[in-house]
Amino acid sequence: MNTKTKEITFIGLMTALICIAGPLSLPLPTPVPISLGFLAIYFAVYILGMKRSAISCVVYLTLGIVGLPVFTGFTSGPAKFLGPTGGYMIGYIFLALIGGFFVDKWNGNVAASFVGMMIGTAVCYMFGTAWLAFQANMSFSTALAAGVMPFILGDFIKLIISLLIGSQVRVRVRNFVLS
Repeated sequence: MNTKTKEITFIGLMTALICIAGPLSLPLPTPVPISLGFLAIYFAVYILGMKRSAISCVVYLTLGIVGLPVFTGFTSGPAKFLGPTGGYMIGYIFLALIGGFFVDKWNGNVAASFVGMMIGTAVCYMFGTAWLAFQANMSFSTALAAGVMPFILGDFIKLIISLLIGSQVRVRVRNFVLS
């Protein structure tokens, strides 16, 4: 199997992981549910790096927009994408680009990857909060309280899990793709 085919395969596998984890969610009394989507995105970023994880996120979003029920609560379509949580979904791409840059630049160094993914998460939160405030006609601080504050600890735990498990998977994937 040539390298390009291996890359496409791993992008597809990580996209599938996001598609499986993304719909698994727990509704909260806020417009934003708890989702395993961030965990899958973190895995994609750490294992694939910047370019490939960004592609994986774009493919995931495209699948959801065209009707595959891959968004939280097994929903899909443009209305969901343009709804109150759409900014967070767009933020996934920036998380992949920023976090993946750090992963690639420091060759998967766990500490550098952690910093990059934290910065990427903050940018994702910023996009999501701004869009939520606009969509729900809330102040930015109210949207921040509803769409970010309840999720910080959980997303931090997801990030740690992805780095612990991802570090083992990353080495094996890199060896396979580059062989």
